[in-house]
Amino acid sequence: MDAHINPEGAGYSLPPSIVEFRDLARRIVREELMPLEREYMASSNHAYGLPPITCLRAVFDKKTVDRLVGISKDSGLWYLMVPEEHGGSALGMLAQAVILEAFNYSPVPFPFANVANILYEARGSQVDRFLKPVIEGDKTTCFAQTEPNAGSDPGGMMQTRAVRDGDGWVLNGTKMWISNAHESDIIMVQAVTDAEKRQRGGITMFVLDRHHPGVKIEEAGIQTWLGPRPAQYVVHFDDVRLGSENILGEVGKGFSLGQRWLTIHDRLLRGPYALGKMQRALDMSVEWAKQRVTFGKPIAERQAIQWKLVDMYVDIQALRSMTYEMAARADAGEDVRAEAALVKMCAGDWGARCLDKAIQVHGAMGEALELPLTYFYRLLRHAQIGGGTSEIQRVLIARKLLKG
Repeated sequence: MDAHINPEGAGYSLPPSIVEFRDLARRIVREELMPLEREYMASSNHAYGLPPITCLRAVFDKKTVDRLVGISKDSGLWYLMVPEEHGGSALGMLAQAVILEAFNYSPVPFPFANVANILYEARGSQVDRFLKPVIEGDKTTCFAQTEPNAGSDPGGMMQTRAVRDGDGWVLNGTKMWISNAHESDIIMVQAVTDAEKRQRGGITMFVLDRHHPGVKIEEAGIQTWLGPRPAQYVVHFDDVRLGSENILGEVGKGFSLGQRWLTIHDRLLRGPYALGKMQRALDMSVEWAKQRVTFGKPIAERQAIQWKLVDMYVDIQALRSMTYEMAARADAGEDVRAEAALVKMCAGDWGARCLDKAIQVHGAMGEALELPLTYFYRLLRHAQIGGGTSEIQRVLIARKLLKG
């Protein structure tokens, strides 16, 4: 990991405070996470979509998990994504992107406060009931937007309804492909509250306990190729009675909250999510090409291999520059919805082809499950679908280009 070309390049440098955190993250990856990779990859208990702490507890003993949590909290990295007013580190999106890239170099997740940005809309009793336990890692959340017939067009096709009933609401509907639903403690769910307005003021975000009466999660889950165990679920809401204390934000403003979550968590942060994996794949490929000898010489001397390495390097450099710029623009207060869509699209498309090349460079060894390459490939291939397909991201970008 230390051998790859300086990601900042000549004439450009990150602020010293960010570099300090990045270098700390790299040391933790090298000294703490990478030694655990063989055990993690061999386990059948981890799953895509689960919070880092949940994955760690499913695979490793309590001593190992406690050590990693201790490192995270002692270093301040636990509060990496928590705003300063809630006890966080006051690190902006650029810092988060740089640090998360470093941690995504290893398949072993590093534990930190996994808080959806929209949960900071919590008010009154919601703060102690929902927000604080998530910040401290005592509870986890899931975000329920997608439905069996409402994926790419949730605003127009959403069928889940919340109807006023006296001072409260009655929620009915079904959500599908909900990551971490079965293991979560808290559900943030979108429902249509005004069928005429829909995404323009007619969708509301509710927050509730997973075990709230009327909530049923299909325990079998949806088995996919993303991990040894399912992490996506179907969730049913049958006459779920909710009060005003269950409304996150304002009535009718739930769709914009969902878009805020998607813009940051599922789009902009796909950049560092992919970059860490892509850089690891390139570093592994360079090392392998130098030591793998065929027909009397290392494959690194063959142009076919060199060009694959160059293609991987180009994708990484381009995506890194794009991601850092868009994160910095988010820190400056810009509306980065289209820019986040651009990062997400490139992270999925370029990430998948980068890992495909890495597997090809490794030949048969590239398919070995003891290496992280096929695992990384599955995750990055999924990035072309999850959180909005690459085609949907193009639609969002085109809207900005053609606006006016």
